[in-house]
This record gives sequence, structure tokens and C-alpha cells, in this order.
Amino acid sequence: MAPIRTQWTRLIRFVANETSRVHIGQPVDEALDVGLAAYQRKLIKAFEISGSALDPAAQVTTKVLTVKSLLTPLSREEVKLVRCLGLNYVDHAEEARLPKPNFPVLFYKPVTSLIGPLAPVIIPKVAQPPKDHNPDYEVELVIVIGRAAKDVSEADALDYVLAYSGANDVSFRKHQMAVSQWGFSKSFDNTNPFGPCLVSSRLIPDPQRVSLKATVNGSLLQDGNTAYVSII
Repeated sequence: MAPIRTQWTRLIRFVANETSRVHIGQPVDEALDVGLAAYQRKLIKAFEISGSALDPAAQVTTKVLTVKSLLTPLSREEVKLVRCLGLNYVDHAEEARLPKPNFPVLFYKPVTSLIGPLAPVIIPKVAQPPKDHNPDYEVELVIVIGRAAKDVSEADALDYVLAYSGANDVSFRKHQMAVSQWGFSKSFDNTNPFGPCLVSSRLIPDPQRVSLKATVNGSLLQDGNTAYVSII
């Protein structure tokens, strides 16, 4: 099967100044760090995309819109379900002093956990006060599957990838470490920042060579690479 090819290279979802409505588009400045620009409240322009973010046939138009606010690159209705793989970074497992699992550690998040890249994380009542529940962050690579898949071989797996993105896997460690199932501690409403961009899979031919970093208040606290991911 042929890989998925989109006309757009990077896709953002946003409310436009011109219409006060939600649009999808491709940043006009190909080199712009969209997340940083939004955080610094700099001007962001985008060519409107006609069609659905999940449709490879969606077309980049010449109509330029101004970003008023960034949203998740996919709506909750488009995502439907978030599937996660835990303890797959070797260094993170070692840092947590947890043994390498013999089987994949899978858990799920409801779409109600998803928020935009700059939206505030809402700490739920059951995780307050925060100092007693150890809220924590984790930078993650997001893989967006673009077509129905079942019984796919490892050799063909990347042909099903539409795009990549980033996310902050916010966890509440007290709840996570109390039970064997991780879903509860990572699934609260409005706790999973996602985006700001979808990056077309054609721009990342080798997803096993992606640098991932997390900074908190200007300090670099995570610096990893998908080269150190171990599925099993």
C-alpha cells in the first residue's frame, strides 16, 4: 500500500480574527515555530485549507487568515480515542526505576482530556491539593493514523500514518502509582495539551529519529529521542 500523501505540510486548527470561526490552515511562514509564536503572542498567518484535516485530498487555498487563538489540530470529534503506549522510552523507565515490560503497556485517554497547546490544564478535585498528588508532565510524540488498519505488518505500518504531532502527557503520580492501571491518573478532563501542528508524514520519513524536549519555566527538563524507544 502506498504511503499517505497530503498537499499540506503542516496543519493548524484555529479561530480566525477575520471570521471568529474555526478553520484549518497551513502556516504561511514555513519556518515559523507556531507554538512559540503563539506563546509570545506574535502574528501568525495561515493559508486556509479546504476540507477535513483527516482527508489527504484536502486542499491548501490562497486565502490567508490571521490566527486569533490556536486549538488542538484535530477536534475531539475527529480524534474519537487516544491510544497510548507506556514505558517505551528506555531512559524514562530507568529514571522511574521501573523494569522493562515484557508486553506493551497500553492505556487509553478519553477525548475529553484533550486541550489546545496553550490552554490551561485543569487540575480536578480528586487531584487537589496539587502538592500532594504530584502532577507531572511528559513530552510525547503523537502519531495520527490516517486509514483503517488491521493485521498490518511492521514493514507496512508507516503507510498508515497521516501525520505526527506533539503532546503533553500530564499525569497525577499519586493516583498512577496506587494502582496497576494508568488510565485514571492520565485521563481527567482538560489535562492533555495537544499540538499545535500536524506535521505531514512525508516530512518525517524516519519517525525513529525525532528529538523530543520539554522545558518548564525556561529550564530544559526532558531531552530525548525516539531512537531510544523500545516497544518491547
